[in-house]
Amino acid sequence: MKKKILLIIIIALIAIGFRFVTSSIGGMMKQKARLNVAPPNVVVQQIEENNVIRTFDAPGRVVSKYQVSIMARISGYLQKSFFKEGDYVKAGETLFLIEPAEYQNASNVAGANIQNIKAQLAYANKQLARAEELVRQDYIAKAKYDEILANRDALKAQLSAAQSNYKDTNRNLSYTRVKAPVDGRIGIIDVTVGNYVTPSSGSLTTINSTNPIYVTFPLSSEDYAAISSIDKKADARRKVELFFQNGDKYELNGVQDFLDNKVDQTTGTVTLRATFQNPNNKLLHGEFVNVRLFANNPVKVPVVPIVAVQENQEGKYVYTIDNKGLPKLTYIKTQGQSGDNWIVKDGLKYGDKVIVEGILKVTPGSPVKIVSKEQMEVIKAKKQTSKKSNK
Repeated sequence: MKKKILLIIIIALIAIGFRFVTSSIGGMMKQKARLNVAPPNVVVQQIEENNVIRTFDAPGRVVSKYQVSIMARISGYLQKSFFKEGDYVKAGETLFLIEPAEYQNASNVAGANIQNIKAQLAYANKQLARAEELVRQDYIAKAKYDEILANRDALKAQLSAAQSNYKDTNRNLSYTRVKAPVDGRIGIIDVTVGNYVTPSSGSLTTINSTNPIYVTFPLSSEDYAAISSIDKKADARRKVELFFQNGDKYELNGVQDFLDNKVDQTTGTVTLRATFQNPNNKLLHGEFVNVRLFANNPVKVPVVPIVAVQENQEGKYVYTIDNKGLPKLTYIKTQGQSGDNWIVKDGLKYGDKVIVEGILKVTPGSPVKIVSKEQMEVIKAKKQTSKKSNK
């Protein structure tokens, strides 16, 4: 039994040793093969600094300049509406009619009262003129004159009160025609014709103005500090571009003309606002969009060609050439584009060397052959000629 166990152990050790030897030989052969393979040709470019206009991207939301709830200012039955939901209306257009008969009658009564008091006042003025002549000739007592004068003055006061009441009744009468206070688009009707409405009934409908229109967007406190430093002041007016959710660019540029006076403690952002002209009503209140804010002044920053940048799950990266002449995978952070270049925020500096052509055959740490662009074109041409001749 012991001999069998010993034999099994010896066989296992021999198998392990054989596998170790063969794997070592295989590794040596692979390494030798790699050494025999010519290093890939690559073109290298030095990182430069360019004067660029910094841009800052952010999500935004379209907000109407005016958002008006249309309310009844008097009580009465809603008799008629003069629009369809979704219509565009002008300021001053009549939207609803509240039954006017009661208020028209009140206005008529107030107007008649004015005429009555005016007639009494005219008579009182004549009486006063006669009394002035008689009191001078001592035909009537001074007390009688004072009574006539007081009566005339009381009628003047009554006329003033009646005129004010007439204006008030006409004001209420005008409220029977509910009008649009601003230009804009009508929303859903909340109270339909036939219902009794009062000032406490709530909104009859809403109007959202459409032109011009606002877009609000948050900017991180870091980006806010950066753009304020570039432009030398925080409250500068800046160009803004707008992009719809499908990526299409809005044809008109806006102007950033407002910023909030505080940093939101929850998000660490500052709210900014841009104003856009909206003549064709393409921008709708509440719509989510993306905006690009432009600094006013150029700033010198490192840039890297877009063709040199790759991306994986960890982010954007390039292949740099280290001091041994070997490629190294370097992750970078970017902050927008400038022409055919990425603007580098972190990871590269002026003078670094990056591979811009021949990237697909590069392995980090493995030798590469650095050639000029002209040499690379010649190499490509030779390969194309070789392929054609082989066919």
